[in-house]
Amino acid sequence: MTTILVTGGTGTLGRLVTDRLRADGHEVRVLSRHSEPYAVDLREGGRALDTALAGVDTVVHCATTLRGGDERSAANLVAAARRAGVAHLVYISIVGVDRVPYGYYRSKLAVEKAVEESGLGWTVLRTTQFHDLVVGVLRVLTRVPFVVPSLGVRDQPVEVAEVADRLAALAVGAPAGRVPDMGGPEVRTFGSLARAYLDATGRHRAVVNVPLAGKAYRAFREGGHLAPGHAVGKVTFEEYLAARFGGGEDGRRG
Repeated sequence: MTTILVTGGTGTLGRLVTDRLRADGHEVRVLSRHSEPYAVDLREGGRALDTALAGVDTVVHCATTLRGGDERSAANLVAAARRAGVAHLVYISIVGVDRVPYGYYRSKLAVEKAVEESGLGWTVLRTTQFHDLVVGVLRVLTRVPFVVPSLGVRDQPVEVAEVADRLAALAVGAPAGRVPDMGGPEVRTFGSLARAYLDATGRHRAVVNVPLAGKAYRAFREGGHLAPGHAVGKVTFEEYLAARFGGGEDGRRG
């Protein structure tokens, strides 16, 4: 039986990866800042991280934050994994981190490099945006009487449960390096995703297209974050919305 540690194991993706690995009979340790017995802040590292990694065969690194610190966390994790003799480090990244000059993407790319140069066996999977993230953005936008998607931007949302299946399979396999990207089944305009969300939640908002400026926006507009050649996801955005909001936002329409 393999002992696997999942960082960010209480998060949207990490929780599902943990469930799948445990269902397959693996011993799984969940590492997060507030989850005992392996409550560790990766940005700090230290003895608690060494304890969490003792006897671990594989690490699935799902922990991340938009507030900064991913590179420091990765450096601490890699160093501790080396000390513990971990055989396989699996990292979940994002399609386009090498093409879109956006701060968070640059950080993810730097972590990829740290994983590749770690001296450990490694696997990196890049995916497009999760359905959940798209809905989170749209929920914020629909707090006002109109929705303002960026003109010309498209997205290719993928179901997080499908990503968890893929990541769990990679975790129990041999180190594979950079594996093929994983994208959702459809490339959609952000405006069409907004309209689908409004329809599913029974909201009435005007959808207004507003162009933005800057290098990052240009890269998004040009599709640097898309993987149309790897549209392997099965669940469409509408199917996800129907499952989550069958009765509208918070279970009721109107």
